[in-house]
Amino acid sequence: MLRTDLDVSMLPAEGSPPVRWRISDELVPYPEALAEMEARAVAIAEGKADELVWLLEHPPLYTAGTSADAHDLLQPDRFPVYDAGRGGEYTYHGPGQRVGYVLLDLKRRRQDVRAYVSAIEEVVIRTLAKMNVRGERREDRVGVWVRRPERPPLPDGSMAEDKVAAIGIRLKRWVTFHGFSLNVEPDLSHFGGIVPCGISAYGVTSLVDLGLPVMMPDVDVLIRQSFEEIFGPTVRDE
Repeated sequence: MLRTDLDVSMLPAEGSPPVRWRISDELVPYPEALAEMEARAVAIAEGKADELVWLLEHPPLYTAGTSADAHDLLQPDRFPVYDAGRGGEYTYHGPGQRVGYVLLDLKRRRQDVRAYVSAIEEVVIRTLAKMNVRGERREDRVGVWVRRPERPPLPDGSMAEDKVAAIGIRLKRWVTFHGFSLNVEPDLSHFGGIVPCGISAYGVTSLVDLGLPVMMPDVDVLIRQSFEEIFGPTVRDE
């Protein structure tokens, strides 16, 4: 079954508390975020903490997933490089990119990793749709893609495409962490230090690059709406 055909509903079991929703206004150092995720995932698995979505931005950096190829790190001295421990290859994070760390207990939802990845993609796709942007899945490429008909076609004659959002996840005891990164207005030249997600045939874009001069708080509202449609209610993390 294709990911586009999967049921993306991941509503929690009846009686589950709402997901905590946290937004950090300042840039969060990557090691700090990773340590917080690790600790929170353990607490969720042990029933000591509620599920959490954490929206933030990082300083400029590269992360290496478990499938990262060293040859795809083209400029190793450009920005700090961190071992992320998530699935996937090299990604860039930096200001102007909305990173969403999603920490959910799939035992309360559906213990289906493939459906979960599709559901995270669907959150991004619905968020883009609310801004009249058509985001699409690709069966051979995780993430969310937009077609660029105004650009020359690819060597095989197919339409040019750019990635607008990357997705990389990890599970521990059926608790998810890491998540997605949506390019709102990052410096796209910073992606030049890596082969993003190991894919060189396609480019990278952002909402601003697509002609949408949106503000991060407005995007956050749409992300939350889309998340709740698929994963259920949220409440502000105090």
